[in-house]
Amino acid sequence: MSHENPETIADQAREWLAEYIVKKDDLKPKDRLAIPSQEMPAQDPIERGKNLDEVALGFTMEQARLEALRCLQCKKNTCVDDCPVAIDIPGFIKHIADGDMQAAADTIKESSLLPSICGRVCPQETQCQEHCKVGMALKDIDKGVGIGRLERFVADWERATGNIRVPEVKPATGKKVAVVGSGPAGLVVAADVRREGHDVTIFEAFHKMGGVMRYGIPEFRLPNEIIDQEIDTLNKMGVKFQTNYVVGRTRKLTDLIDKDGFDAVFVGTGAGLPYFMGIEGENLVGVFSANEYLTRANLMKAFDKKESNTPIYESKKVAVLGGGNVAMDAARMALRLGAEKVYVVYRRTEKEMPARNEEIEHAKEEGIEFHFLRNPKRILGTEDGRVKAMEVLKYELGEPDDSGRRRPVVIEGSEFMMEVDTVLVSIGNGSNPLISQTTPDMSVNKWGNIKVDEKQKSSINKIYAGGDIVLGAATVILAMGEGRRAAKAINEQLANELAVQSN
Repeated sequence: MSHENPETIADQAREWLAEYIVKKDDLKPKDRLAIPSQEMPAQDPIERGKNLDEVALGFTMEQARLEALRCLQCKKNTCVDDCPVAIDIPGFIKHIADGDMQAAADTIKESSLLPSICGRVCPQETQCQEHCKVGMALKDIDKGVGIGRLERFVADWERATGNIRVPEVKPATGKKVAVVGSGPAGLVVAADVRREGHDVTIFEAFHKMGGVMRYGIPEFRLPNEIIDQEIDTLNKMGVKFQTNYVVGRTRKLTDLIDKDGFDAVFVGTGAGLPYFMGIEGENLVGVFSANEYLTRANLMKAFDKKESNTPIYESKKVAVLGGGNVAMDAARMALRLGAEKVYVVYRRTEKEMPARNEEIEHAKEEGIEFHFLRNPKRILGTEDGRVKAMEVLKYELGEPDDSGRRRPVVIEGSEFMMEVDTVLVSIGNGSNPLISQTTPDMSVNKWGNIKVDEKQKSSINKIYAGGDIVLGAATVILAMGEGRRAAKAINEQLANELAVQSN
């Protein structure tokens, strides 16, 4: 990210582009490697810590074309292999370099209907960009081609110009498919199944669509209007939506097939059941799961104290426990909600943190303090039951555990007190047991995740599953990849049934 004046960045990119564009068809690999990688313009760190506007401002046209010229157009497309939904990455990037943004958008949409979202929140550095030949040649993954940033640019261009094309839908087949959950996996299934002409209804437990993308990711990373636009595309395709509908309570899962006449069901309910540490004081007022905290702020607009009916806890000193992206989101949201001090407490070192480097750096820039090799022993409260402090232990790293990361080991006698009034627990999530509890024939593993075969099919005929309810907590793009596989299997099932009916 760059905090230079966006106009200065644009002027520099314009100069470089003028130099390289005239010879773009004759650029050799060494010439492309010499093109400067483009930094993403961003809000000033101090200013953005006071608002919910998007932090990253997006590439200019000149930056996008210049960044696209860095692509080597490799014969072996490792970037495509590493993309869970197999977007034709060299193809759409070449269209950007050529200045044909509509062709770039159309190329992406062949594989993904959510480019505005994936371009913003996917961990490209561990997926499509991880083995980028440019980054490998420069010995720096961060200097690889900015695939995610280019994907975002194309999607934003499409939205800004009003050229969003609705995918073609085949003639009606008479088949009905239910999608349970409107997160990334569910939306992909709805789109891919609807394209084949099948009737699709999405059932969402909340009052708004979008799943974890809406309730879990703050608007400073993913504005709600972008989620709304992606949902609107599905609406224009003819997908139906049923909100405030809790499958397992409003209706049993199997009833969707047995009583409501759906020919197939996809379960994409996510992993929204937060884990806690099980330490003394976790029941005090002022201790929340990061999930609840973010849901109140993101989905229920609790930050708008004049308009929202949902309260948010008033905090001055906040400790966030954990080191993932959700922890970063919670910490940065607490800052924006008025906290004077925000601490991230993590029991390993920064090297082991699962959060994206970009999110960690953003948090640091905004003034959030990191306490590594630390973990709470207990939480202390006031006489009226509110958080007043944490007793914290110091750790050192021992031998690697099953995850491959070095195991944190307590340093005996290292306890110290940390004064806080709010604790946000972000140490992971499990699957909501509602589906498995109300569907006894559904096979799940010991963590409650639904077991599926290679086609995402569950142990119950005609019921498929994917995303976090299968994987545990994963990423948007991995959930989309599972949705794509499930949609393919559902379409195959329905095609076979239609063939039998026609004979």
